[in-house]
Amino acid sequence: MAGIVVCHGSAAVRDRIVSAAHGVPALAPARGAASAEELVALARRTAPALVLLDAHLPGAGPIEAMRRLRMIGATPVVIMLAVPGDEITLDRAIALGARGYLAPDVDRSELVAVAAHSLASSVPHQAGPPPRTEAPVRRVEPQDPGAPVVELTKRELEVLSGMSHGRSNAQIGAELFLSEDTVKTHARRLFRKLGAADRAQAVAIGLRRGFIR
Repeated sequence: MAGIVVCHGSAAVRDRIVSAAHGVPALAPARGAASAEELVALARRTAPALVLLDAHLPGAGPIEAMRRLRMIGATPVVIMLAVPGDEITLDRAIALGARGYLAPDVDRSELVAVAAHSLASSVPHQAGPPPRTEAPVRRVEPQDPGAPVVELTKRELEVLSGMSHGRSNAQIGAELFLSEDTVKTHARRLFRKLGAADRAQAVAIGLRRGFIR
């Protein structure tokens, strides 16, 4: 896999980010796609290492675009291009393996940071049905037989652990190389799974159920 594909419905946004990526060795070649179909066609020729994906991608949409990449065995790091208010799409994208999100006005320095951290932490593997980046890693059976089983992903466990040590969302994000808003997205999913109203309750439930110690 090599380079970056910026898949965005706006030609202006797409061309600006592709231009900013030029000259960043880890992001070469930098290519643009206006739709899920163009993204998959590019990925079939040369699978990208990184995809920046429009949360409002016209046509098939971003979630379908991610599914189609998985179907052809392409396993790039996917980062959404989104703005506040896109939480529902972000939740679904992260559940499919998206690493987080950036604002559409992302600049060159942010792209360099993405290359340094996101790509360095990704592990290449052979083509085929890719594993979920956020696969559940800890499952806790409830003491009450009528209560639901809770599964937390590796990233959710990391966020919960950071909360248990009193770290802010910004501090957790810095440790995990995530934006503060991406940490908030993981936290919302974490609260929903645990049935917690806030950080303190999430930590208390996490300790009681053995997710953290």
